Amino acid sequence: MIQITLPDGSVKAFEENVTPMDVAKSISEGLARNVISASFNGTTVETVTPLTTDGALVLYTWRDGNGKQAFWHSSAHVLAQALEELYPGAKLTIGPAIENGFYYDVDFGEHTISEKDSKRIEDKMLEIARGKHDFKMRSVSKADALALYKDNEFKAELIENLEDGTITFCDHSTFTDLCRGGHIPNTGIIKAVKVTSIAGAYWRGDENKPQLTRVYGISFPKQKELKEYLELLEEAKKRDHRKLGKELELFTFSQKVGQGLPLWLPKGAALRERLENFLKAAQKKAGYDMVVSPHIGQKELYVTSGHYAKYGEDSFQPITTPKDDEEFLLKPMNCPHHCEMYNSFQWSYKDLPVRYTEFGTVYRYEQSGELHGLTRVRGFTQDDAHIFCTPEQLDAEFKNVIDLVLYVFGSLGFENFTAQVSLRDPENPDKYIGDVENWEKAEQAIINAAQDKGLDFVIEEGEAAFYGPKLDFMVKDALGRKWQLGTIQVDYNLPERFELTYKGSDNEEHRPVMIHRAPFGSMERFVALLLEHTGGNFPIWLMPVQVKILSLSEKYEKYSEKVLNLLENHEIRALVDHRNETIGKKIREAEMQKYPYMLIIGEHEEKEGKITVRKHGGEDLGMISIEAFANIINEDISKTLKSF
Repeated sequence: MIQITLPDGSVKAFEENVTPMDVAKSISEGLARNVISASFNGTTVETVTPLTTDGALVLYTWRDGNGKQAFWHSSAHVLAQALEELYPGAKLTIGPAIENGFYYDVDFGEHTISEKDSKRIEDKMLEIARGKHDFKMRSVSKADALALYKDNEFKAELIENLEDGTITFCDHSTFTDLCRGGHIPNTGIIKAVKVTSIAGAYWRGDENKPQLTRVYGISFPKQKELKEYLELLEEAKKRDHRKLGKELELFTFSQKVGQGLPLWLPKGAALRERLENFLKAAQKKAGYDMVVSPHIGQKELYVTSGHYAKYGEDSFQPITTPKDDEEFLLKPMNCPHHCEMYNSFQWSYKDLPVRYTEFGTVYRYEQSGELHGLTRVRGFTQDDAHIFCTPEQLDAEFKNVIDLVLYVFGSLGFENFTAQVSLRDPENPDKYIGDVENWEKAEQAIINAAQDKGLDFVIEEGEAAFYGPKLDFMVKDALGRKWQLGTIQVDYNLPERFELTYKGSDNEEHRPVMIHRAPFGSMERFVALLLEHTGGNFPIWLMPVQVKILSLSEKYEKYSEKVLNLLENHEIRALVDHRNETIGKKIREAEMQKYPYMLIIGEHEEKEGKITVRKHGGEDLGMISIEAFANIINEDISKTLKSF
């Protein structure tokens, strides 16, 4: 008999070689019908994998993230089989599950494929799925695996990097693929599929390697769920920050300036300025000091920090000067500069904590295929800050930063979020700098702070920065999509590398602890997320222009200007539309520009000394005084802008 521990802590005894599906059936037939994947002692297994030792078993359904991953991983196999049958001679490479669906990278050789082929591929996938073919894993020797893929240099390359005895294949129907495992019981569970896009991709993400075709797809256990997902996609297209950014005249890009280098237009610059001022005000209350650092630094600075070893080869190359052996780099991070600022003074424990903050622009060379609007760029501005404190101050300082992040989220409407404690990967210590003892102290400090603040958090190994663990905030937007937004990191390593010190109460030199934090992350990515979350309908306190004044004709221009001045006295941001256009056209265009309020000015309004107010979306508030309207605006602001 073996002892199986279930997620609720209960322990059940079973005969050796019991399968996860057998365990599910022992609990209830309803659970067994819905189980599609499982993990045993933290390792993904098949639902038919024989269990031979005591251990912890977790059963997954479609509602679980792990269940979806198994479902989409299995669907990638079905996609691969469909492509192999439809395009004989095509070479399959890799096909993982992703956050929403799956993809497969393929060398189609002499075949051509485009979006027009999507329906044909979907039909073939559903035909295969209806066969209810079981997914079966088997071990294969390295020699046999290489023999099977002797005509596929991509699979052969993957196999060459594997050790004999660790190679497994997955079979279903007439199809075989190199695979580590983690499947649903059979193809019949897949009821709905959609090829979402067809794009180019380099083999293993290296632009110096062959170009392949990436076929993206998504699948569901019910047709209704696919329909709902496609409706969500249509809404996402309407909210695409690239589309809204153009319509609202916030930012643009220029090939002459360079890929991944956004140009902020006047309205976008005003939006950024308001976001910066919002955070600057909160930081001032929290005791931060603003600093400014240059856009470049000597290469040696980033060698010392470790950034050059981690990013140097894949980033912008050094800038040389007329002086021999002098090299500079575009700044990839602000923290080395802040360390040197700290080092310019002699500090006592009485002076700490020191909190430096900067809206600092940094540069990283993203491959052109990975650039995407404002979310993946080559030059971006971080709302960066670094806190230098004593070990005894660490807990309180970290919690204060959590409070600041929560204030930012609350004021901008991000109510749905979870936290992720990102730790180092214990299996790959070479990925990180610093000694184990400091890492353990830093990791425990973050876990303790998250627990004490009552955050809903998960722990993820292998997601830490190379110099320290971190607390990342995962925000769900209005469409239910997850974004990583805001990060706080504990760092014992850069203070060591830069030999930072303070004099303690014992009159000896000590190392400070460093906290890195960025509630926005980067201004570019944050604005992109805010655009897609709000659909361009920003909180009124953030809108560059809150009110558009629409005069019915040029006769009322003088009164419109008077209204504008009165609104400015109330600190309300407004513009007058004096154009010789119909009021209907002016309203339509103001609606498209997402102005929160429109004021209609005509003969009646001028005579009464009032304004007719229309809200974005069509609600008519009637004719009211300017003072009453100012009160409405202030109430709107107080509802959204939290106090700190």
